[in-house]
Amino acid sequence: MKRLLKIYRMMLSQNIKALMEYRIDFIIGALSFMIDQAVGIGFIFIIFYQIPQLGGFTLDQIVFIYGFSLIPKGLDHMFTDNLWNVGYFIVQKGQFDKYLTRPISPLFHVIAEKFQIDAAGELIMGIVLVCISAGSAGVRFTWYNVLLFIVAVIFASMIYTAIKLGTAALAFRIKVSGQIIQVFYMTNEFAKYPAVIYGNVIKFIITYVVPFAFTGYYPCVYFMTGENPLFNIGGLVVISGLLTFIALIIWQTGLKAYESAGS
Repeated sequence: MKRLLKIYRMMLSQNIKALMEYRIDFIIGALSFMIDQAVGIGFIFIIFYQIPQLGGFTLDQIVFIYGFSLIPKGLDHMFTDNLWNVGYFIVQKGQFDKYLTRPISPLFHVIAEKFQIDAAGELIMGIVLVCISAGSAGVRFTWYNVLLFIVAVIFASMIYTAIKLGTAALAFRIKVSGQIIQVFYMTNEFAKYPAVIYGNVIKFIITYVVPFAFTGYYPCVYFMTGENPLFNIGGLVVISGLLTFIALIIWQTGLKAYESAGS
């Protein structure tokens, strides 16, 4: 672990140096993500201009859920974005060979190779929204809740990464799985709003099939009300752990099936 951390620190340093060569690109990228999320928040305000509550939730509570959902998504985007490239072209073009010739884990190498700093836009927006809405949404940040908040963010990030990892690994068998990643990943848009506003089918899917509701709605319900921590936080930990385990199995079995690129 100490060796891997040292390698990661070195690769991260090189990534940041390369990114700083194009500072305007970074600023534009970060701003574009912030503007995209600001549009989403604007849509929420338009809705609440017409109605006082949505699914029993106030405007501040919706903003808190929206902001919280951006934090794990931003962390996943920042540290594991290279998995998209595995799904879209790395395997198809035979470029994955290089990861198999080096004395470190191929998965570790894929993840450490790219640091997406423009995800800072999502993180900043998420943190700002959480901070300005928490008090009015009924959140009380005791030391215990702060600890659980950190735990929830980490495990919610794992859900994003696990879904991306499992679908990216399909490329080892079908060569290109980028569109499959996209289909699953787009489901995260449902995580920005309370699951109770959706029909039973969609609610079941985002809770138990593609569990993005655990990256926003369920942990936020606990922080806002203190209700059902066993499901809202404990369920998040269990589901993220199970999903990560399944994704790693898909990755390892897919890796054995990798055949490089033919002529």
